[in-house]
Amino acid sequence: MLKIYNSLNNRKEVFEPIIPGQVRMYVCGMTVYDYCHIGHARVLVVFDVVYRYLKYLGYQVTYVRNITDIEDKIINRANENGEAYDQLTERFIRAMHEDADALGVLRPDVEPRATETIDEMLEMIEALQQKDYAYQADNGDVYFAVAKFADYGRLSGKKISELRAGERVEVDTGKRDPLDFVLWKSAKPGEPSWPSRFGDGRPGWHIECSAMSRSLFGNHFDIHGGGQDLQFPHHENEIAQSECCNGEKFVNYWMHNGFVRVNEEKMSKSLGNFFILRDVLDSYRAEEIRYFIVSSHYRSQLNYSEDQLDNARAALQRLYAALQDTDRGEIPEGSDYQQRFEQALNDDFNTANAVAVLFDLARELNRAKSEQQETQHQLASLLRYLGGVLGLLQADAGEYLKSQAGGQGNGLSDSAIDELIAARLQARAEKDWSKADRIRDELVEAGIIIEDGSDGTRWRRA
Repeated sequence: MLKIYNSLNNRKEVFEPIIPGQVRMYVCGMTVYDYCHIGHARVLVVFDVVYRYLKYLGYQVTYVRNITDIEDKIINRANENGEAYDQLTERFIRAMHEDADALGVLRPDVEPRATETIDEMLEMIEALQQKDYAYQADNGDVYFAVAKFADYGRLSGKKISELRAGERVEVDTGKRDPLDFVLWKSAKPGEPSWPSRFGDGRPGWHIECSAMSRSLFGNHFDIHGGGQDLQFPHHENEIAQSECCNGEKFVNYWMHNGFVRVNEEKMSKSLGNFFILRDVLDSYRAEEIRYFIVSSHYRSQLNYSEDQLDNARAALQRLYAALQDTDRGEIPEGSDYQQRFEQALNDDFNTANAVAVLFDLARELNRAKSEQQETQHQLASLLRYLGGVLGLLQADAGEYLKSQAGGQGNGLSDSAIDELIAARLQARAEKDWSKADRIRDELVEAGIIIEDGSDGTRWRRA
């Protein structure tokens, strides 16, 4: 029985889809004006695991992850670069897909873009104005009137009176209330704009997700996810505008993953302590980064450091070492390991506990290999199968253990290692023990672990 921690009620709740057997899930995606950083990687991987596990449970899942391709940051970056905004966004959408693919993130079923959903946004804005939840200010902008939505603040636990005390009206905005947020921005010289009955302009950020989910799922759907930083004001504003427009509950289960922290501070561009995923991939394999993310519960704060990534590398090597020299066999049904694995993920997608089950399974696999038990291939197949639910352990074990982090290009090549091992074997055959030891030391110094066995010598990178 799957339970999900619902941010709306701050408790775990049994998951019951609106339509039996079907799940509609919407996750806030990237604003595409720069490369993905580790925080983006966490969102991508967390909800990829949710998507995979829901499908593993047999649900028919429709997964939507949007792309924000028009926004102030995009316009400013395009102006800085002296290029058209859509050229900028196309470049970074391609980069985002490359990064997600590298991490083993499955493509969502639908990936709507803000610029392709303008009509749907305007339809909602017009409906909100007709219902007196929105107004057009003297400056041409259209705002949502927060005070008219009695439940505002329910998701974040914030009270309107307290929020208003800490806000001030920006000069010349035309807001009636400092908490009101923009639905439609009137056109400014040199900025991209679209025609509307409110005048030429472009959408505010918050309205796009409400319009996209409404056009794809209708007024009411199962799961809405995103980073913890979106809980307020973005998701709070989505609830307000959607429920006022549609007259019914917006989302049943809200999921928010925790922040990525560096030296106990939230990772952010403003603090200058963020790490571009592509840079990290120069030193670590994508699967090591993915393991680092899934080894913690998605709601916890994730502390980023090279030590943590080194630990992820070592852990993955232990799992792949267990899979080495095994064939794919029949996956045993109803095993205790699979039951414990499902129990972990049924408890609000507790990937940390699920990973612990993989290590217990790997230990039994190693015992079976040492005792030459026939069950080893079944255990190995189960380990690969369960690892696949987390997006792990799908590479060939031998090739993985020999591979390097992408982009490094340093160290000994595979062929150079094979030549040194052959020379060492020749020295041992000639009883030139000092030469054999010297070659072994050279390999160890280069980070190569060699293992002598009855079937010859094999190697892997440390």
